[in-house]
Amino acid sequence: MKILITAPRLNALAVGEAYTATMLLREVSKLADVTVLAFETRRGPPLAEQLPECTVVTFDEPNWTRINERLSSMLKISLFVFNGHVRRWMQAHGAEYDLAHHILPRAPRYPTPLRKGRVPYVIGSLGGALPTPAAFAPEAQGAQWFTRLRALDGLRFRYDPWLRASYTGAELVMGVAPYMRDVLADVPLRRFEPFLGIGVADLEPETVRDTPAGQLKMLHVGRAVRTKGLRDVVRALSHLKDHPEVTLTSIGDGEELEACRAEAEALGVADRVSFLGRLPRAQIEDHYKAADALVYPSFRESMGAVLYEAMRWSLPVVTVRAGGPDYIIDDTCGLKVDVTTPQQMPQDLARCITTLAADPALRQRLGQAGRAKLAAEALWPLKAQKLMQIYQDTLADASRR
Repeated sequence: MKILITAPRLNALAVGEAYTATMLLREVSKLADVTVLAFETRRGPPLAEQLPECTVVTFDEPNWTRINERLSSMLKISLFVFNGHVRRWMQAHGAEYDLAHHILPRAPRYPTPLRKGRVPYVIGSLGGALPTPAAFAPEAQGAQWFTRLRALDGLRFRYDPWLRASYTGAELVMGVAPYMRDVLADVPLRRFEPFLGIGVADLEPETVRDTPAGQLKMLHVGRAVRTKGLRDVVRALSHLKDHPEVTLTSIGDGEELEACRAEAEALGVADRVSFLGRLPRAQIEDHYKAADALVYPSFRESMGAVLYEAMRWSLPVVTVRAGGPDYIIDDTCGLKVDVTTPQQMPQDLARCITTLAADPALRQRLGQAGRAKLAAEALWPLKAQKLMQIYQDTLADASRR
């Protein structure tokens, strides 16, 4: 099978979607004939060296497309340039391929250049587009102004002809979790399928923890923004005044960090919280190993790679019934709470935390099940095999049509 991949940015030395897509393509290229169209990397080895089993075609990204890093990430001005390169390249070479895959960007607000070609194509996995729950919106006002442009996504799914044509023309649209089907409910899709495009390269040795009942070392890892739920975990501690040996370590930096410090002081739990800020990867791994549970009530999370990181270390997870976390975590490997209000959710988290603190055997059981879940479905070779099956099914559907 000859597969054409379009992804403006790929880099195994990056983080986020650029990293996960690169790791996935390394494995897919062992199973199929893969050609990749992308911008050349700006940091690290050339992309052709990072994807040695792919045919790599790269374009130069103009410097003017890089503004503020966060603003560039949101607006993706460089996509206009990239899509033009892809359209011109496909006019000359597109007919050589069985299937094309618009694998990045993952956000659903950007049209694909593949819609103007003659090759059957797949989009995704798409993620994001989750709104901030109304009850939490007043506390999430500190985000930068351009992040509010996400509110236009729903209107564009209904009325933007170019964006709609991208999806209606696709043989398959994949979402990082089932909720994406609801996000795209106003667009008539030929087929939708959830496929979580993140994975793990390996698993840590099964970790047995000996923290006694009544004690619990909680860990929260993520950018310190309101939607990641760090403030809710701090508030949960205030409902656990009779559990003084339940503590929290926070790793991550951002505009919410000082507000969380102030909240911990105001609630009288500052002596039980360690705010470590941004740390190197090796140190983060040490904290996963030392913790007893990951508490990550991120209420606008499309995926949740942090959950996979914790499960690699046999950690039980406390999270929310929303977005990607609700798809990743089931009753065998974690506890979940509903996204309700800033007053109620910390109380619900406190109940879950109390349950884990009181029962070391439950912690061990949930952690072992999470690690086994990754072993069964999340290693990169398994992810690649699953994607190849999706490709084959998609081509069969296209042939019948």
